[in-house]
Order: sequence, then structure tokens, then C-alpha cells
Amino acid sequence: MSEALQAAIARQRMLLRGRLAGQLDRLVAPCRTAWGDRAALEDVLARALAALPACKYLYLLDAEARQVTANLSRQGALPEHHQRDRSQRPYMAEALAGAEFSLSPAYLSRNRGRPSLTAIQRITAADGGLLGFLGADFDLRELPLTRELYRQSDQWLQLKGDPAIRGGLFYQQRVESLMDSHIDGVLTLFAELITHHGVFHGKLHFSSSRATIWSLDDPYRFRVLDFEDLTNPDTRLAYPQRPYPDAAETPAARVGEIFQSFKALRFMDENIYLRSGSLNIFNGIVALNFSCDGSHYMRWDEFLDKDMDFWIGAGVTCAAPQATTDPEPAPQPAGA
Repeated sequence: MSEALQAAIARQRMLLRGRLAGQLDRLVAPCRTAWGDRAALEDVLARALAALPACKYLYLLDAEARQVTANLSRQGALPEHHQRDRSQRPYMAEALAGAEFSLSPAYLSRNRGRPSLTAIQRITAADGGLLGFLGADFDLRELPLTRELYRQSDQWLQLKGDPAIRGGLFYQQRVESLMDSHIDGVLTLFAELITHHGVFHGKLHFSSSRATIWSLDDPYRFRVLDFEDLTNPDTRLAYPQRPYPDAAETPAARVGEIFQSFKALRFMDENIYLRSGSLNIFNGIVALNFSCDGSHYMRWDEFLDKDMDFWIGAGVTCAAPQATTDPEPAPQPAGA
């Protein structure tokens, strides 16, 4: 998992923890007062649900994590959960180890397969002795998250592909595709669609002679262009002219250069060559997939800074980066 995604998740958990810990802590005193009286405890929980709009179930457990109440829900009590042993459930681990409040990682609920979180609040007697625990199950889809979308890191990312493809890499050779034989015209048309016709994300599949594109005028749907589309100058007429977006990270003047570099990678070697390449002008990321099924994601300017020596053998292989815990038994001679 990327550091950016980890940070976004950690922030959401911190905000949720602060909110839910305060809400459950306010229930400790009334639960302590009614402890030992199942009916009174269930009444406390039923009334508490009104202040916990995202909560699916509330329940109380004894010091050994055996349930002393029914599950209380907005639809009423579920008495079949009384006496349920929750001691082995993962979300109880921190509470049983002594945590005052704990919030589980997200999981799929056992009964309905919903993305869920469980919060556990420790309940102590007046003398500090442990009485038990208050449990609260939440549907992750209904929790009051900020829903801030994390920003994908633009650090170069290299991923290994199918081991079967890597293992047979030197038993295969590039076969010239229809797109290969008309590549200059295809690349010119594709660059114009991006710089003048509102296409903001495009992927060229060189081996299968097709492309997929996403347009500013209809961003939720992708379109497939086949070889005839990509070699027909009239294809431009199907896409209205649009000014190049100011928010694009990739300069319009460098788009053609990026696609010319795709061409160089396509023909750089008979065994190791580019199978597909894409560009998203808004995040400025170039994505590459090579014949060994290795993939690379990097910023457009970093991509243009790499020369053929780098891709053919200057330290880049068809395996994962050297920092990986799963190195190849021997380095491959080229880059993808």
C-alpha cells in the first residue's frame, strides 16, 4: 500500500476514533449503574441508538467477552445474540489486553458481508475493577467520514507482471502489428486528440492495434478506437475541438514527444518492447507495460529524461526494483 493511501486511511481512522470514543464514553456511567440488570441495560442501549445514527448494533459483554444483552438495533432487539462468546473475535484483542477504547480495522461482517468497523469501550466499576465491555458495530458506508480523496503519489512505481510471461520472455519475439506499420500517423492523430479535441486520458495498445480514450465531454465512459479509426484522419471530426485544459500537469507541447518515446520503446528490442502505453494529462502520469508484463508508472518529465540505455539495461530489469523482497535469481538485460 502506498504511503499516501496509508496516510489518508490513518487520518480517517483518527477522526473516527475521536468521534466514536467520546460517544461511547458517555454511555459508561448509565451502563455501570444498570449493570447486572439485563432489561435495564438493554433499555440504556435502545435509547443510546438515537445519538448514534451510523450505529447498526449495540451490545454489552462481561469481563470474559460473553454477551450479557441482546444486540440492540433500530429494528429492535435481537435476543439470539445473548450469551454469544466474542472473545475470539479480532476486534476484541485490544480491549481484552486492557485498552480503554479500541477501533477495529475494517472487515466484512460475518452475517451480511457488509464493510464494517467495531468499537469497544471498557466499562469499569467505581473501584476500578473490570465489569465488561460496550460494543458498537458500524456500517462503514454510513459512518461520518470526511471522504477526502487522497492524492496518488507521482513517485515512479514499478510492478512485476505474470511470472509465466517473464519466464518465457526470451522465447518470444515482437510480431509487427498493424499499428506498428502505420505508427507515425497513429501517434500524430492520437496526440492531436489529446491536445486539441478534449481527450485527457489515452492508452495505446500496440500489439492489438487499438486504443482506449476518455474525453472531457463524457468523462465517465471510455471509447475504443480500432486500427481503422486510428488511421482515418476523419476520426478527428467525431470529437469537438476543445482548448487544452489549464489544470493539466502535462504541457501540451510535450505530448507528441511522449508518444514518440513510446515508438522508440516499441521498437527498441525484439524480445523486450512496449506492449501498451498511456498518458493522463491531469496527473501527468505515463503508464507503460512491456513484453515481460512488467509495468511502470512515472511522471511525464521523468519519463522523457530516460534514454534508451536506461530502458535497455542501465539498472532497470523486467523484475521488480532491487528493494523488493522477492528478487529474481539473476538480473535480466533490459527494462520493463
